[in-house]
Amino acid sequence: MSESFDVIVIGGGPGGYPAAIRAAQHGLRTACIDDWQNYDGSRAFGGTCLNAGCIPSKALLESSELFHRAQHEFEVHGIRAAGVELDLGQMQQRKAGIVKQLTGGIGQLFKANKVTGMQGRGRYLGDGQVEFTDPDGNAQTLTATHVVLAAGSRPIELKSAPFDEKQIVDSWRALEFDAVPARLGVIGAGVIGLELGSVWKRLGAEVTILEAMDSFLWMADAQIAREAQRQFKRQGLDIRLGAKVQGASAGKDGVTVRFEEKGEVQELTFDKLIVCVGRRPSSEGLLGEGTGVEIDERGFVKVDHECRTGVKNVWAVGDLVRGPMLAHKATEEGVMVADLIAGKIAEVNYEVIPSVIYTAPEIAWVGKTEAQAKEAGIDYKVGTFPFAPNGRAKALEQAAGMVKLVANRRDDSIIGAHVIGPMAGELIGELVVAMEFQASIEDIQRTVHAHPTLSEAIHEAALAADGKAIHGINK
Repeated sequence: MSESFDVIVIGGGPGGYPAAIRAAQHGLRTACIDDWQNYDGSRAFGGTCLNAGCIPSKALLESSELFHRAQHEFEVHGIRAAGVELDLGQMQQRKAGIVKQLTGGIGQLFKANKVTGMQGRGRYLGDGQVEFTDPDGNAQTLTATHVVLAAGSRPIELKSAPFDEKQIVDSWRALEFDAVPARLGVIGAGVIGLELGSVWKRLGAEVTILEAMDSFLWMADAQIAREAQRQFKRQGLDIRLGAKVQGASAGKDGVTVRFEEKGEVQELTFDKLIVCVGRRPSSEGLLGEGTGVEIDERGFVKVDHECRTGVKNVWAVGDLVRGPMLAHKATEEGVMVADLIAGKIAEVNYEVIPSVIYTAPEIAWVGKTEAQAKEAGIDYKVGTFPFAPNGRAKALEQAAGMVKLVANRRDDSIIGAHVIGPMAGELIGELVVAMEFQASIEDIQRTVHAHPTLSEAIHEAALAADGKAIHGINK
């Protein structure tokens, strides 16, 4: 007789494991199946985010920034740090330790919440049946009242630059380099490309980023994107826009990349080439025949606003479904689904999901850009304030960037918030909360912000929207 559960979650990443934990908190008998396998053969919950994405990349970003600042910025603080050396092995060991702690913590959370964690392959067969195949190839059929699909996504591979896992690599392999490449090529100037390019540039690589689109950071507000491009250029990142890669070939002298730029075919040779042109949903092999669950032409599982697939008691969340491929979006969807299964009221407000790029300076935004507000025909107003006159930013020696707020002039509500500067990923939280509670520009103006803090720039941007900035020149 097959083992039976109230809920089976297929996928143990940031969408899957929170769904399993919340379901178990509701008293539902829950299992979470995950097929993640590390390069050394070990298995761990946490998906791409904890094992090969969000967490390890942020660990390296922090370490590389400290190394860069010790070399180039400490002296202005009166700190002479002569002979600073890079120990990449220790840096990688620290990163691996953080990953191990966090992924191991999921197992402890499963135990505390009575979730049955199962490492192996999960496949939904239909009619509440899930096939589980363990690492040794042994298969069994489980049954569940509800099934949550949370298998995540994987890097897109270019036919013109296929991965060889040595010289042409994906974003995961790019986090595992055992030496700093002298010449590093990156295909894609999106979030991942900019973060990885920043890491290895700070550690000493000569970095060239090839972006097929003519515009830089098209998903961000244009004013913020221009400032970001200016800052990255100052840092020495060579970002080639409109560079369409035609092919890449690896040899003993490196990787030669052919690309078209401004109508001319060019070639550059790198020691390593990172391909990060986006991700695709891991829906292949996830479903048996005739389940009724629909998958679109791009591989996304079709769902409604509550992540229902249209098949009774089958749900899908995270990178498998529409919307931004963000860990926090996946988590909130997983928790929402678990609450709905338990008969609770739950929703995700897709209008206020923040995005963050963890470069230096950081870039973060939520809601509409100025261009989107204009396109929607909204009578809007804008308030901007630079970090240059902010006392805390000056003390941190990180005064580049700005805060920009977009508001509906009719009712004063904030409809978009954009930050480039120090700790932008933390600062955006205030604005997400403000938008969730439908705060107005005046609400931010009348909220007391501690001094001296970076958040004062948010206060001043709100004041600037009505021409009332205290520490800036009002236009």
